[in-house]
Amino acid sequence: MGLVQPGREVLSLVLGFLGWVLIGVTLPNRYWKVSTVDGNVITTSTIYQNLWMYCASDSTGVHNCREFPSLLALSGYIQACRALMITAIAMGTFGLVATLVGMRCSRVGGENYVLKGRIAAVGGVFFILQGLCTMVAVSWYAANITREFFDPLYPGTKVSIGDGLYIGWSSGTLALIGGCCLLCSCNVKQEKLEYRFPPPSRGAGFTHSASSSQYGRNAYV
Repeated sequence: MGLVQPGREVLSLVLGFLGWVLIGVTLPNRYWKVSTVDGNVITTSTIYQNLWMYCASDSTGVHNCREFPSLLALSGYIQACRALMITAIAMGTFGLVATLVGMRCSRVGGENYVLKGRIAAVGGVFFILQGLCTMVAVSWYAANITREFFDPLYPGTKVSIGDGLYIGWSSGTLALIGGCCLLCSCNVKQEKLEYRFPPPSRGAGFTHSASSSQYGRNAYV
């Protein structure tokens, strides 16, 4: 029936929840890209940025951050990465809710385990979508960093991959594993239960009929 094995059910929920939490850590992290001194004149300042702002810090530890001035002035991949990360948060939220409802230990939805199994499978799909959105956003951002780094004609400051991207990859991996485990544990096909009752014995019926007929005719004679 549409049941989920309890061990995999709990494991999938934990992995999906950890992936969802790491998205919340990745999105505001300022170190998506960090300046490097490779091929450049050594300076005393460090430049780093994420999807929302760019910052600079000097040797004294003073940080100065500015938000991007206009959404329309941003590069297309930054706008797409923003949309994908926000979508990943929404998908993760839906996945957590659906998984909690579809758990066998949950009282929501009653004891219709076939329906609960299907709801849990939907939660697994949401977790997979969460992981895909995160992986696409983080990998796309990292691909642009790599392209600029190895471009000898790039006039700007060379940058390298920051800690925020590694956290994002971890988030996407956990969400994908959790969603796949949940889908593999669910059988959303409803099995039809056939109830077979043994046919009545003909001998017993004839005996009963005969005895009834005998008593009916001769009982009061």
